[in-house]
Amino acid sequence: MHCENITLVMEDLFSKTDLTMDNIDAIAVTYAPGLLGSLLIGVEFAKTLSFVYNKPLIKVNHLAGHIYANNLEEKLEYPLLALVVSGGHTELILMEDDYKFNVLGATLDDAIGEVYDKVAKVLNLPYPGGPNIEKYAEQGKPNYELPRSVLNKELNFSFSGLKSAVINLVHNERQRGSEINKYDLAASFQEVAIEQLIRKTKEAILKTGSKRLIIAGGVSANKYLRKEMEKLANEYNVNLSIPKMRYCTDNATMIAAAAYPLYLKKEFATYDLNPISTDKLFTIQ
Repeated sequence: MHCENITLVMEDLFSKTDLTMDNIDAIAVTYAPGLLGSLLIGVEFAKTLSFVYNKPLIKVNHLAGHIYANNLEEKLEYPLLALVVSGGHTELILMEDDYKFNVLGATLDDAIGEVYDKVAKVLNLPYPGGPNIEKYAEQGKPNYELPRSVLNKELNFSFSGLKSAVINLVHNERQRGSEINKYDLAASFQEVAIEQLIRKTKEAILKTGSKRLIIAGGVSANKYLRKEMEKLANEYNVNLSIPKMRYCTDNATMIAAAAYPLYLKKEFATYDLNPISTDKLFTIQ
């Protein structure tokens, strides 16, 4: 499907805008992390464009794309605290400058988006789970008691206990022949999951003294998370940045945004670039 559609996407770009290849300064491409098949098509296509049109090639980490999506509306100012929340990642990161990522804390088990998907599955809600859990939660009340991860004062996260509690609760109720209120359970799960994100972000703000906070990754589209983060930012007088909804989930614009600082520094890739499924952008300091 990627092979069939990638040239059509580029044709769409030029047919729906006034752009030509003469207007393009460089070719940016996601090389990691992700599924190798889809990454490979993008990387080979980008290398071909770069070679044929003699444009610099810039390799971009997918996670950097989510972070730099915040640079599309207003320029990022450093230092800042970033909360990365997606299907594969839950991290608190201190950024002192462009591409300076210092991990303060990360999930010890499941990522927040992954847990949303797994809870949605046990509730027989469609994939992707995040938007459907959110939709059900809006119509329910947090009436179910679920465990809250503490982890003392560490800035790490843990969601496996919450996930297991939901799975066990649903299993036990079904064994008894009882009816699960999916709306209330979705609301209960979301309240506990988001509360952990808020609590740990608050601890990071107090620890670092940061006055700038950005949210990145697909889960940043969650309206409940956005509302609770706005409350936290107002309480601690922190400047909060969350991408517009269309830039929260995977998109090409965020990859261009992440490529721009690399373009200014002339950090270009060579034609031996290959995709990587598990490349880590962040290092724990």
